[in-house]
Amino acid sequence: MSAPPAAPRLTFTLLAPGAAAFLTLGVLQAMYGAAFPLFQERYGVGAAVVGWVASAHFMGSAVAPPLAGAALTRVSLRTVVAGSTLVLAAGVTGVALAPTWAAAVAGALLGGLGLGGVSAALNAAYASIGTRAVNLVNAVFGVGSILSPLLVFALGPRSLAWPFLVVAALSLGTLLVTRVWGVPALRPPDRTGTAARPGLSFVLFALLIGVYVGLEVGFGAWLARHLEGGGHARPALILSGYWAGLTAGRVLTGLLGERVAAPRLVLAAALLATLTALAATLPPLAPLAYVLAGVSLGPVFGTTLAWMTRSLPAVLVPYLLVAGSLGGVLAPAGLGVLFARFGGGAVPLTLAALGLVLTGLVLLTTRVTRSAGAGAAP
Repeated sequence: MSAPPAAPRLTFTLLAPGAAAFLTLGVLQAMYGAAFPLFQERYGVGAAVVGWVASAHFMGSAVAPPLAGAALTRVSLRTVVAGSTLVLAAGVTGVALAPTWAAAVAGALLGGLGLGGVSAALNAAYASIGTRAVNLVNAVFGVGSILSPLLVFALGPRSLAWPFLVVAALSLGTLLVTRVWGVPALRPPDRTGTAARPGLSFVLFALLIGVYVGLEVGFGAWLARHLEGGGHARPALILSGYWAGLTAGRVLTGLLGERVAAPRLVLAAALLATLTALAATLPPLAPLAYVLAGVSLGPVFGTTLAWMTRSLPAVLVPYLLVAGSLGGVLAPAGLGVLFARFGGGAVPLTLAALGLVLTGLVLLTTRVTRSAGAGAAP
């Protein structure tokens, strides 16, 4: 049986469509929270209600991946990306121009649906290319998330519509870039690493991604509250450092990631994240530990997707993102319960426990996929 074609070189034209798309996604993902006061002013809703617009966005983004996965079995990747980008553009335009609060929430749901479709399709494509490609485009997502609050701060006072119209324009720019340079094709898995037990392998990868996203979001949602309880003066600054560290970790992996085997890289990242969470239990070390936690976690998401595509079809990546969404919902909620019952000290200890679970899953997944590779037919 012939081997799959060699992975393409990481050229500008290969990465540009993903970079344009993930910049757009990052800007939109971080926009709603920063724009809450603008929504309240425009529609007269209270603090208890304004969060619905973000919830609608995230609901749409959580529903989209399995729809994108099903679509990829019937139409081309380019069609899924183009269609999802148009849905995203329509949704954010609806948010920008919505005459009522209900219409704004509906627009956010539609925009989230488009975001989830683009993310699922392009993560599958770039993961099938390799560790560097998928980490680089996800690093651009982080850049967009950092720029988003600045965009709201600069344009929001003029009108709530302007930041969202900028996202619509970025979406149209993404469509243009993908039309000019196309999108990468889904590459087949490495024949020598094809999973002998694909069902078990997929379940393990899904659990790994779910725990990882729970850990990432758990750090982001609760580190500031832990630091406040410890008397640190600038928890918001440390939180920004955590997200910047996450982006930096992805950039470094995008530049150097192919030098280390994916399982070893993910294992090292999980161990370091666990150690940083334990270090955060010591108040003098907590600020630096949280920033380093971001750097440690940076390589995990993209590298795990690339690792999976070496033994399973890349079209399954969207379904892994569903597991990630569940982890992102359950872990912060669980941390909130523990915080309320045991206080701030429960935050780093729980994060360390999640880090140990992640480490164990990496070891188990490595064993299963290694056994599959050893048993594959030549």
